[in-house]
Amino acid sequence: MRRDASFPRAGIVLTNDGNAILREIDVTHPAAKSMIELSRTQDEEVGDGTTSVIILAGEILHLSQPFLEKDIHPTVIVRAYMKALDAAVKIIDELSFPVDVDDREQLMNIINSCIGTKYTSRFGPLMADLALEAVLCVAVDNQDGTREVDIKKYAKIEKIAGGSIEDCRVLKGVMMNKDVVAPGRMSRRVEKPRVMLLDCSLEYKKGENQTNVEITKEEDWATLLKMEEEWIQGVCATIASFKPDVVVTEKGLSDLATHYLTKAGIVALRRVRKTDNNRIARATGATIVHRVEELRDEDIGTGAGLFKVEKLGEEYFTFFVDCDEPKACSIILRGASRDVLNEVERNLHDAMGVARNVVHDPRLLPGGGAVEMAVSRAIAEEALKIEGVEQWPFKAIGQALEVIPRTLAQNCGANVIRTLTKLRAKHAESTAAETGGKACTFGIDGNKGTIVDMKELGIWEAYAVKVQSIKTAVESAAMLLRIDDIVSGLSQKGAQAGAGTGTGVAPTNDDEEDPPEKLGE
Repeated sequence: MRRDASFPRAGIVLTNDGNAILREIDVTHPAAKSMIELSRTQDEEVGDGTTSVIILAGEILHLSQPFLEKDIHPTVIVRAYMKALDAAVKIIDELSFPVDVDDREQLMNIINSCIGTKYTSRFGPLMADLALEAVLCVAVDNQDGTREVDIKKYAKIEKIAGGSIEDCRVLKGVMMNKDVVAPGRMSRRVEKPRVMLLDCSLEYKKGENQTNVEITKEEDWATLLKMEEEWIQGVCATIASFKPDVVVTEKGLSDLATHYLTKAGIVALRRVRKTDNNRIARATGATIVHRVEELRDEDIGTGAGLFKVEKLGEEYFTFFVDCDEPKACSIILRGASRDVLNEVERNLHDAMGVARNVVHDPRLLPGGGAVEMAVSRAIAEEALKIEGVEQWPFKAIGQALEVIPRTLAQNCGANVIRTLTKLRAKHAESTAAETGGKACTFGIDGNKGTIVDMKELGIWEAYAVKVQSIKTAVESAAMLLRIDDIVSGLSQKGAQAGAGTGTGVAPTNDDEEDPPEKLGE
């Protein structure tokens, strides 16, 4: 099994996350690669619904086969699919209803219902609480009335093996795997610190490779050393004049600079990642300065309530916490093993994706396959109005959407045919008068396999996730249908070898090239 770069440790990946599973699969078929790409796109765009999009796209392609066998042109099929997609999105818009972003309890219920199928669901509302806290922490209101929620940049997950999952927490500030430059001489705890952030080296700039220095007497060597010392002393004096408590630099920090900073009672951290420095800047209100000469008093960050260095497990971690307006956060994950931690991280990523989507677009839909069944029924009715051959592919999109409630019924061990028939009947008999002009919200309870009203059960899905998954599935199926043939490029070397020997043998893939001596046999 080929491992992804995001998993540094060799071993088995235990997960039910669609995207994580597909990343581990090594495929060569171009259509299969395209399907895997779907899941990755879905994960990056909305953070959830990765399994749904694959199941739906596969079902649409499966239902397309009979039309191709009947010699219906792919363009006609695709045109009908696009019409069906527009109709589906309109129906989903009608089914959706707004949600109050400021109502924490409601948001918690939404996130809980969205991650109910994940590993961490057994720990109750813990993941939902962490995700919501993290998203609300990094959310920033823009001047144009929109909300920016950048969880990738400003919400960092730190995994520390050991402890239990209940020990996971969100820090209103920044945490990173660093210790002070001079442990024992520098303080590991500062309250209300003045924080200075640098993007420059605090080391004497050495000459380039071509520099030649000829020293004839011992005094010249002493002069060189004195120049270095004076320069570093000057830089440290400039830093000390602004009275910072903590200096953080992304580059190096020489022993001499450490000595002068320690004398001035300043705590220093060196070789901090760019991403971590950006988070500290956002949390403390400091500005990252590129040259010491450009330092101003307003560049100093005073937003942090506490700077401390603690030992967790075997390593030291630096904390900037109790910030006034953090706008950046760190999430500490604890767990029994690396495998558990990786799975908890994936679940948290999905939960944060859901929270972000709801904050961005505060609209909800009933879960448990209720939306898919309602859309399927509406499309079947709409198809009757279409004349000609396009009617059948249009109707097929509605049939394909039934794969979601069908898969739910399969996963909880229910009788699939009986359950689906009941659900279909429920949606068919529900009149507009009964539901107040809205479509039926009955779906399948994923635990028991029974048909339940999703509003009563409190199973909700984010609008953005549902629309994105249907759009992605239909559009990718349309793209694959338009393909007439797969052409594999010949490798240049292989083609030449084949031509030279008169065999005409050439590999179809650069990676699978036969050695020339074999071709010549």
